Amino acid sequence: MPTADVGADTNLPIQEFNLSIEGMTCASCALLIEMLLKRDPRITFANVNYASGTAFVKGHLNKETVCTLIDKSGYRAQSFDNLAQRQWLTKREKQHLKDARRRAIVAGALSVPVMLIGMAAPSSRFWHCAQHLLAIPVVFWAGKSFFSKAAKLAKQRATNMDSLIALGVGSSYGYSLFSLLAGKQGLYFDSATGIITFVLIGRFLEEKAKGKAHEAIRKLVDLQPQHATLLQDDQEIIVSLEQVAVGDILLVRPGEKIPTDGVVIEGLSTIDESMVTGESLPVIKEVGHRLVGGCMNTNGVLKMRVTAVGSDTVLANIIHMVDQAQSAKLPIQKTVDQISSVFVPSVMAISALTFIAWSAAGVGFGIAFTNAIAVLLIACPCSLGLATPMAIMVGTGQSAKRGVYIRNGSSLEMASKLTIIIFDKTGTITEGKPQVTDFIIAPTQDETRILALAAAAEFDSEHFLAKTIVAYAQSRNILPGKVDEFNNIPGHGIKAQVDGCEVLIGNGRWLEESGISSKPWKNAPQCWLSKVRPRCLSESMAKSRHCSALPTGRASTPHKPSSACAVLA
Repeated sequence: MPTADVGADTNLPIQEFNLSIEGMTCASCALLIEMLLKRDPRITFANVNYASGTAFVKGHLNKETVCTLIDKSGYRAQSFDNLAQRQWLTKREKQHLKDARRRAIVAGALSVPVMLIGMAAPSSRFWHCAQHLLAIPVVFWAGKSFFSKAAKLAKQRATNMDSLIALGVGSSYGYSLFSLLAGKQGLYFDSATGIITFVLIGRFLEEKAKGKAHEAIRKLVDLQPQHATLLQDDQEIIVSLEQVAVGDILLVRPGEKIPTDGVVIEGLSTIDESMVTGESLPVIKEVGHRLVGGCMNTNGVLKMRVTAVGSDTVLANIIHMVDQAQSAKLPIQKTVDQISSVFVPSVMAISALTFIAWSAAGVGFGIAFTNAIAVLLIACPCSLGLATPMAIMVGTGQSAKRGVYIRNGSSLEMASKLTIIIFDKTGTITEGKPQVTDFIIAPTQDETRILALAAAAEFDSEHFLAKTIVAYAQSRNILPGKVDEFNNIPGHGIKAQVDGCEVLIGNGRWLEESGISSKPWKNAPQCWLSKVRPRCLSESMAKSRHCSALPTGRASTPHKPSSACAVLA
């Protein structure tokens, strides 16, 4: 294989980047690309992972040069620095899986009759020609990639699993075609089509397994929205995320995801940041607070100034960390790489010796040829090169799905030896589903009536504790009353008219400002209480209706789901 004919320019800064590589079909492909890169004096480090289909490169050269080096070896390298490029690559992966499935199905459908005819071993030339006609699309369409890849590698004086398949299938088909034209028996069209079909089915299942292992990465990528609402000259413009630049002003409405990292310049809302911080409950955001791209805006309208885009965002760095963990090589893989580097040439040598030995034994050309081809085709180093990296991908992927991000493969390997785990705060291991733990009312109030009023008032609220209170009322089969008016006071609470009553629900300071004292409930257990006495619209209503105000709060007991304590007056 030719090496780069350039010297290392140490004046250039060292750059590092990840690349997605298309066209790898076995562990030998990854090792071949890695060896090619390491032979370039400008590259200080290279790691190619077959299971993840990625390469991590460091060196005194730019990304375009590395892509050119890889492309010359018969593979295709592409950048996936930002989330938009990742989303495009995800679509390509789905297309590759679809193509692999179609090729496997077509090859299987045509190979079955070819193999049945071969097993019947008819002497009629008609059936021999039928075998040949059915084998042509299998060999030259479904199996085209094997021959094209083997040819490219041959130009580089290299081999891999495709070389073995191309050599075996080509030999079987060529010998069978010669025998067919010469009017001889002993055709091997069934062997040629069967080999291609089984390999294509295996690669389809392999692609499907790799796709499932990438599922965690895809879910992280999907956290970032495709578009953002840009504010220019007091006008709202919907733009793609690639058009957003640092310093732009974006509008984020309730229920939308934060497009990218930024800072709040106007508005107040609560943001679900559990995917980044592990905090189970939404966090209040107001002017000056940081926003992380991919988090969910729950109830308020925010204006934000963009501070980071593309690969500089927090979400992009998290994905990069998971990438590094999945593509990392454990110490055990060094042994696998050493075996794979000599595996294919050794198999070819053993196949040649097999043919020579059987021919010397006088069994005839056909049997010797068949045994030699069997040695070529039964050998596959993919299981060696796929088992360990696939285990890493599945392990890191499953942990990322559960919100645990593993920095590298070595950490994953070391985790098997851990006996004690210390968490820095209980918020990272809660369920994030508040629950009502206590329901306290004044002795003279009707519990069902109070809860029905509270549930009705909270029914239209988007606050996470509001939904918990409504769910609590539903669990007790209490139907909420009719809401005549609803107002949300950001950062304070809500004001609603339910069945003719004015209902106030909010924090202690706001309720105190509204003239309602919370002293009677200050010492209620396990809660931070902000309790109020509701005000009715008229004296006549006050005599006949119970009105209520509901606080917010949560239980402080560690290692339990976060809770809302409802105290009604």
